[in-house]
This record gives sequence, C-alpha cells and structure tokens, in this order.
Amino acid sequence: MKNIPLYEVRKMTDLRDMLGQSVKIFRDKPAFMIKKVRGEAYTNVTYKEYSEDVDAFGTALVNLSGLGSRVAILAETRYEWYVSYLATTNGTGIVVPLDKELPKQEIANLLNRSHADVLIYSSSKQPIVSEIKELVPTVKHFVCMDKVEDKGNDHWFQSLLEKGKILLADGNRDFLDAPINAEEMTVLLFTSGTTAKSKAVMLSQRNICVNLEGMSSMTYIDPSDVFLSVLPIHHTYECTCGFLCPFYRGATIAQCEGLRYITQNMKESKATVILAVPLMLEMFHRAIMKKAKADKKMERKFNFGIGLTRFLRKIGIDKRRKIFKAVHDNFGGNLRLMISGGAGIDPKILQDMQDMGFLCIQGYGLTECAPILALNRDVDYNNRSAGLPLPGVDIKVVDKDENGIGEIIGKGSNIMLGYFEDDAATKEAIDPEGYFHTGDLGYIDENGFIIITGRKKNVIISKNGKNIFPEEIESLLSRSPYVAESLVTGEDDNREDIIVTATIFPNMEEITKKFGENPDPDAVQALLDEECDKVNELLVSYKHIRRVLIRDSEFEKTTSKKIIRKYK
Repeated sequence: MKNIPLYEVRKMTDLRDMLGQSVKIFRDKPAFMIKKVRGEAYTNVTYKEYSEDVDAFGTALVNLSGLGSRVAILAETRYEWYVSYLATTNGTGIVVPLDKELPKQEIANLLNRSHADVLIYSSSKQPIVSEIKELVPTVKHFVCMDKVEDKGNDHWFQSLLEKGKILLADGNRDFLDAPINAEEMTVLLFTSGTTAKSKAVMLSQRNICVNLEGMSSMTYIDPSDVFLSVLPIHHTYECTCGFLCPFYRGATIAQCEGLRYITQNMKESKATVILAVPLMLEMFHRAIMKKAKADKKMERKFNFGIGLTRFLRKIGIDKRRKIFKAVHDNFGGNLRLMISGGAGIDPKILQDMQDMGFLCIQGYGLTECAPILALNRDVDYNNRSAGLPLPGVDIKVVDKDENGIGEIIGKGSNIMLGYFEDDAATKEAIDPEGYFHTGDLGYIDENGFIIITGRKKNVIISKNGKNIFPEEIESLLSRSPYVAESLVTGEDDNREDIIVTATIFPNMEEITKKFGENPDPDAVQALLDEECDKVNELLVSYKHIRRVLIRDSEFEKTTSKKIIRKYK
C-alpha cells in the first residue's frame, strides 16, 4: 500500500466558522460567477459580498420565522439558493433541500414530513407552490427568489435581504450571535423514492465539516480552481462537494446555464474542475471518440498520440495536454479535474480521459455519509475502484461470500445522526457499533481500495446516480385492469441511461373483454404502452418506463407467492 502524505487542510468547528475563515482569507476573491440573464457575461460575487448577503438574509429569516426554523428550498441552482442554505444553517435553522423535479403532491408531502416553516422557491415553481399552499399547513412563510408583491405570508427574496441589512445596521445580532451546536441536525435530506419509501436523512454540521476536511486532504483543490456547477444542487453530492468544498478551499463556483450550455460555460468561466455523473462523462467520451474516429486517417493519428504519450510518461515526460490540445480547447482549455460520483463508471472511460490529459477520478458515497465514504486521490487512484476510505472513516466488508464479497459498512464522524422520525430504519441502517450498512456489495483489495461489485437489494441505479425502486412502479402498474403481474428492471444498453423496463403478464380476461377472442398482439402492445404512459405521469422523469415487454405466462414465484427476481 502506498503511503503518500495527505494534503494539509484548515480545521473548522461548524459552517459559520468555515464561512468566516474563508472570507477572512479570500475576502475580495470571486466566490461565485453568476448569470443574471441567460446568455449574458458572468458577474462575479466576492467572498465578502456573499458573506454579507448570508448575514443579511439570515437576519431577516430569524426576524421572520425565529431561530431554529425549518427552511425548505425548492429551486434550480442559482445564487439565491447558495445564500438561503448558509443563511439557514448559520442561524441554527434546519435546511431542507428539495428536488425541484418532484411532482407537486410529493413536494407537499415532503414539506409536511419535514414540518417546514418556510419555503424559499424560484418563480419557475410558482404554479406548483400556488396549488399546494392549502396542503402544507406548517409552512407559514413563502419566499420567492424572483420579484413578487410582499403581502401576507408571501415575500420577495430581495426585499427580505434589504430588510436584513437594515436590521444589521440597527444593531440586530440575533442571527450573528445564534449559538450553533455542530452535533445537532442542521440538514434534512430526502433520499430518492416515493413519499412512503423515501427516508429523511439527518445531518449535522459536524458530519459535513469532517467530510469537507477529509475529501480536501485527499484530492487537492486550489484557490485558483473554478468549479462549473452542473449537477442538481439539492443533491448532497453537488451541495457538499460542488458548493461547500470549493468555498472552503477558496475556489470559485461558476453557474452553468443548463446541460446544453456546459461546453460553452466551460469556456466562458475557464472552468478547471467539474463534478459529474457517469452519464455525463460517457457523453463527453462518446463525443470525443466520435470526432477522433471520424475517418481512418484521424483515427490513426489519435491512436498514435495515445501510444506516444503513454511511452513518454514512462520516462517522466508529460505531453498529453499539448498533443491533445484540440480536445482540451473544446472543454475551454483549462479543465484539469473531473470527479465522477453517484454511480459506478466504466474504468475504460476514466483511462481514456486520463490518457488525453484530464485527471479523471471517481468517489463513493451516500446521502447518509454526508456524502463521501471513499475517494480516489489525485496522486493515488485505481480506475476499477470507488476509492480509498476518507481519513477518520473505517470501512469494512461483512458477511462475505466464498469470493470474499460482502456488504460494505462504514463508521466515522461523517455518518448521519439517523433517519428523521424513523427509529426502526435508523437501527436497521446503523449497527450497535456505529457502522452504517450501505447495502452495497464489494471487497477491499490488497492496496486498500474499495471495489464495488453490485447492490445488495434490487434498487435500480440510473447512470446519473438516481435510485429507482421497482416496487413503486409495479404497485402503480397493478392498478391497471389490464395488468395481472409485472416486473420492473433496469436494462443497460451500454449507450444511454439505464432503460427502465416493465415486463408484463397481461390480465387476459380484461384484454379479451376489450378486444374479443384472439386479440391482435400489436393492439395489446399499444394498450399496455398506454397504461405505462399513465403510470409515467405519476412519476419523476428519470423513473419513467421506457420499454414494455409482454410475456405469455405467469412469473416464477416463491412459495409465498412472491415473484422471483433474477439478478444478472
């Protein structure tokens, strides 16, 4: 096992301490590069300006709803989201980041489950917010990030910000002096799933701070780095690693205008770091390879370049960025580090990107771990691996099979406090010794790298890291009179995302009623496609059924009449 020293990092007690330290060190440096209007040039917001906005908005929030309020955020990635997050946590409130793509009923249910007092949202969510107001009695204040008329319990973000500045100028220190207990719940995050199945993860400021220190000690982040934020900010992977981490390290966070603008925004922002999910890296890789192999001459030149750079590196010469300058220029010319997370990725993609001069590594974590458990280092990595354990994290493999593969469990200060209002689920996930049971299967190799081989349960994981629960979709399908039995699986076509596939054994009695004896197979297929479309209307887009197969016999079952799931 290699013994490469860790990078030195600042210690911090809580997120307010982290903010204060970073502002003191990086005061006039750009913390954020934002787009006030799509298509216009970036506008810089300094560390000092951001800190002042956090203090002002936090002061207004405390004045509006009191200390300890539960503040839900429902919006796309934008500057107001970043302000709202620390304005909540640094005033001892509890922040509840919500997935903006959820159906309105699920948003209402999560607001009720979290007992949210305040909802901060963007104007893009105004129609949904208007419809659910009567369904969320605990929410006393609605704050729109975009201009609305302040009246009753409806407020405008900017007007609260201005009010907070006035309160601070008048000597109000309720927010600034609010005592912070770093061991208490400060973030409430809902895992993927339905309102019945999703779990509410309780994280403390201590959980997050030790995770920031750990990941930064393993992979170097420089104050000159620019992170392009492309993943949904409500997800703990992007929030901790793509927002709090660069802020902690003194880097700059650049707003991405959308997936179709990634390469354009990379060039405009001169981005050096990007956090990605496998699907995104696969897209980058596919585009590069398509161009590199456009014709035989180009392909030979590309392959020669790969061979040459590999040879030169063996003798200590690195010419990758020069030889593959055209590829780097397509990504803005400054990109040095890509980190993949959320799901496993093909090692060949990592190797190919590395061969072209991009440092491309993957990490491993879960919401319950704040989120990182393991990370490949910039100076020590294994492309087949999820990474090495973070400092202070003890990872073991238990209940091993004959091949040494078992469940991966982890223990450390980054492990969640538990599941909100669900002691049974907490006890099931965290054993008496304090180890969190991940549900992932794998082993630890001779160099200490964690190799994940599969899932313990039958959850489907899309290539962008989303969890899809087959039982949820099967339950909805069962409501159709034309479906006798169904089995939902995730099929990988090795190109695009996982294809959610529903294999259906039809209720032939109802089918015959509709079409008569010996129904046309094409008509039956069309009918079941239509039934699946109805189910899709009740689901978030990434859970949509995209392929419908029909079988002519019942599924094989256990003695308790449960369908036997066959794993590949």
